[in-house]
Amino acid sequence: MLRAHRGLPKNKALIKFLGEGGMKALLQKTENHYMQDQNKEMHKVDAELYFTIDEKINQVELTEKGIELITKGDEDKNFFIMPDVGTSIAELEKAYLSDEEKAARKEALMLDFSTKSERIHSVNQLLKAYTMFERDVEYIIQENKVKIVDEQTGRVMDGRRYSDGLHQAIEAKENVKVEDATQTFATITLQNFFRMYHKLSGMTGTAETEAGELWEIYKLDVVVIPTNRPIIRKDTEDVVYKTKREKYNAVIDEIQRMQEMGRPVLVGTTSVEVSETLSRMLQLRKLKHNVLNAKQHQREADIVAEAGFAGSVTIATNMAGRGTDIKLGAGVKENGGLAIIGTERHESRRVDRQLRGRAGRQGDPGSSQFFVSLEDDLMRLFGSDRVASVMDKMGHTEGDMIQHSLISKTIERSQKKVEQNNFGIRKRLLEYDDVMNKQRVVIYTRRKNALFGDRLSADISNAVYDWCEITSAEYKENHDYDGFVLECIRHLAYEPEISEETFLNTKGEALTQILFEELMSYYGKKSKHLAENALPVFRNIREEKGDRVENIIVPFSDGVKAIQVVVNLNKALKTNGAEIINSFERFVALAMIDDQWKEHLRELDDLKQAANNASYEQKDPLLIYKLESFNLFSSMIAKLNTELLSMLFRGHIHTPENNNLEEARTPKKSDTSKLKTSRVDDTAPSNAGREDTREVQKAPILSEKTIGRNDACPCGSGKKYKKCHGQEA
Repeated sequence: MLRAHRGLPKNKALIKFLGEGGMKALLQKTENHYMQDQNKEMHKVDAELYFTIDEKINQVELTEKGIELITKGDEDKNFFIMPDVGTSIAELEKAYLSDEEKAARKEALMLDFSTKSERIHSVNQLLKAYTMFERDVEYIIQENKVKIVDEQTGRVMDGRRYSDGLHQAIEAKENVKVEDATQTFATITLQNFFRMYHKLSGMTGTAETEAGELWEIYKLDVVVIPTNRPIIRKDTEDVVYKTKREKYNAVIDEIQRMQEMGRPVLVGTTSVEVSETLSRMLQLRKLKHNVLNAKQHQREADIVAEAGFAGSVTIATNMAGRGTDIKLGAGVKENGGLAIIGTERHESRRVDRQLRGRAGRQGDPGSSQFFVSLEDDLMRLFGSDRVASVMDKMGHTEGDMIQHSLISKTIERSQKKVEQNNFGIRKRLLEYDDVMNKQRVVIYTRRKNALFGDRLSADISNAVYDWCEITSAEYKENHDYDGFVLECIRHLAYEPEISEETFLNTKGEALTQILFEELMSYYGKKSKHLAENALPVFRNIREEKGDRVENIIVPFSDGVKAIQVVVNLNKALKTNGAEIINSFERFVALAMIDDQWKEHLRELDDLKQAANNASYEQKDPLLIYKLESFNLFSSMIAKLNTELLSMLFRGHIHTPENNNLEEARTPKKSDTSKLKTSRVDDTAPSNAGREDTREVQKAPILSEKTIGRNDACPCGSGKKYKKCHGQEA
């Protein structure tokens, strides 16, 4: 029985069997025996299983037998076993191999590690999709797509997808189109987002249960404001049944009884599946009703408008966040008001209170009653042992129920356990995000400077200095003057004037300063030269086109990458070309920061997964994450500076006729006739540009504010933009 419970704890037959007298206690006793001495004997239980499931922490793990099964037929027995990278690298270092061979073997080892890590992760996500995520509970299928249902509100979360490949695993399970994995552009926890505000406050009817968390995270007190009118709603004690079947029958009987009294009934469910089950049961008894769940949320306003009429029955998934009061119809108050029936206790007390709070608004009469079974997830995982033993001792038979304040308190204690568990998860997530938050502040400050141009010149100077410091230190330590010169030429297309003697005899900080001053002087001259070359073309455009042209699209390239820079014509002329360089710097800085930050976020996700494995070595995963994320961030900043400076130092206005852009020390006069313009209005005749293509290419290219890739190229060649001048982008 323990083996079955570890393999498939959600199995309905097993749940029913564990509901029998004494079975749950026997299972617990057996589990304690195998778990003693840090799970010393648990391998005997798991030996016959392919995988084990831990519902409380939402985790699935392959066993050795499971790994053998999926490896069958493969030549590599270690197909799904992660290699010990640390030990393997240590052995390689000791081996008598050439540097090239060591490097090749290390690369092969890291590639093998990366491939297996991805493979094992994919299998685990598929297992999780099949065993822990149920259709019409955690998600629904709509328009042939997997859509997540918000467990708090019961609404579809449009546009939201499970991360880390889980959504793709569920799509594969449901045999719908597997969409591409989404790329995270930016990420922040709600807690850190709210902390960005100088003042924080809020109002909700159910904050009292979360007072501890609000104080610990935000240092906010919770103040209870008395109701406008006294509450006269009757909140009765929970009714507990042994099985779900008995519970649902009792719910239907109660709905029928309330309907006959002329009272409107609101039935709260925890999932789409339960709401549809109750709907079918009501149909069998020919009781008219409405269903409000994730599949019918478009009809929400109409359903809620009818929910307060005498004798109406509304089945709704969680009413949290619905934001609509139920207005009582004629004669309802005299009959006792709105009746709330809860079919299951939710994991959070807040959601239960929000459901109760739909009745008894503004002093109206009403009642609330929750029906619970020992097979419910909350009771099964956290609280049914004591209740089950009470029911066994009292000799309850099928259909019997128990109702007592002790039971309600036991259920509330179970909810508190879950809330504390969830708070622990949120707090841990926040601790991880606090590490990233410091990095986020640095990156977004630089991004803001690039976006608005503030302090961008200072950021570029700092990037140059940092690059000089790292490069000079690295090559000076090895006394490698030739490597130092090659590094400058390779990344900045600049040959330093520092002699070998100066390089070898000057101290690190002084050498950094000399190289920094040299590079800044060269960059200033190069930028001025670039602006002077482009300015005459800008003046010609103003003379020929007048005020019709607002922006010029200037194609820059470093010989490898290309970037389209939008320059304001008026500003360029007023600043004698300085705006051309400013726009170039801003566009390049933004593009490089965004690319590097997106890649860094992906690496941090992988690191978080890897850091969790440190717990097996009795190490704190958070501490490992802090150390490694700092190293990752440092290397990312170094790479960002290198990429940024490479583009700025080597970048020239790109033309097909002048592709030798690497000679940055002696820049040639650029052919700036390829500058594109965007017009304020469209006054040119529609058949303009039908002359000989060669003539058109010599003139400035007219373009609309935005050109689609499949639109005709504005140069008049007759080709699509992507096949013509769009290729330069």
